[in-house]
Amino acid sequence: MIRSAVVEDVPAVHAMIRELAEYEKVPHEARATEEQLREALFGARPAAFAHIAETDEGEAVGFSLWFLNFSTWRGVHGIYLEDLYVRPGVRGGGYGKALLVELARICVERGYERLEWSVLKWNEPTIAFYEALGARPQDEWSVYRLTDEALKGLGSAQG
Repeated sequence: MIRSAVVEDVPAVHAMIRELAEYEKVPHEARATEEQLREALFGARPAAFAHIAETDEGEAVGFSLWFLNFSTWRGVHGIYLEDLYVRPGVRGGGYGKALLVELARICVERGYERLEWSVLKWNEPTIAFYEALGARPQDEWSVYRLTDEALKGLGSAQG
């Protein structure tokens, strides 16, 4: 049901990223190209990793895309789950849980002490799913992000 992604999965992952952006009501923000994904996942220095959820017939119906982070407090790596997506027609079939189980297994096997991700506050079905697995929100933290002109402006500022 779950396997590591291979380069031939890039078109399916790209398509599901677009579907996820539609679901999250921000299709204009999903600007990554297949080539960028191919380079990030399978280039000379991979920056991210992916797993595929597939049916018994081999159809890709979900994915997780993740990268390593590091806890200065714990002194070890963890996994940051950038995206987890399961196509609507197969939700409830165990694919999402299986993807998270695989990432948790990797954490335990490698001695990583955290598996973290973000979820939109309005996405109540997904929040309920995560909490049923034992995940807890980190309400004392707020996510901040620099993009576009703000990032360019700060990046060109003199220290």
